[in-house]
Amino acid sequence: MAMTELETPQWRTSDRAKAAIQLMAGWVALLWILEAVDLATGHALDAYGIVARDTDSFGGILAAPFLHFGFGHVASNSVPLLILGFVAALGGIRRFLAVCALIILADGVGVWLISPSNSVTAGASGLVFGLFGYLVVRGFVERKPLGIAVGLTIAALWGGSVLVGISPANTTVSWQGHLVGLVAGVGAAFLFRPARRRAALTT
Repeated sequence: MAMTELETPQWRTSDRAKAAIQLMAGWVALLWILEAVDLATGHALDAYGIVARDTDSFGGILAAPFLHFGFGHVASNSVPLLILGFVAALGGIRRFLAVCALIILADGVGVWLISPSNSVTAGASGLVFGLFGYLVVRGFVERKPLGIAVGLTIAALWGGSVLVGISPANTTVSWQGHLVGLVAGVGAAFLFRPARRRAALTT
């Protein structure tokens, strides 16, 4: 038998888990640090949120997911981001970062286009909703029983909160950002699904 070019070295599960938790712990820590800087500067960073249809705030599409309106806002996003991000990153760091980039970009553009005029949007919740959508459907897209079980578990744990978060009746949050993030996450599961590999053996 001979190995083919499709057979590449795989990380051990423990190494993958370690890398995933380090990445997400650092990510969440960054959010808290930025909010501390925002507080120390008299909330100067709030100006970098997304202002609907304001061309001067277009750069906020990339900045807004890392900024929050107070420590309570950061706290509400930290636990789901840490958990969902960790689970998603277990599938591969590079793919995870590509998924996050797509969700952040799509969500930011969507918020900029459809949010109420003069509204300012910031926070990681769009990414959280995107990762929720990604994980819930990823197992079905890839036809992996473990992934399906993970998706169903996540849906059971957070499904109710997601439905509330995307309801237009909920005027206390950016339901537009939540909805667009959710749709972007589902799309990412299809776009970044691994190519199906065929084993090639020679004797």
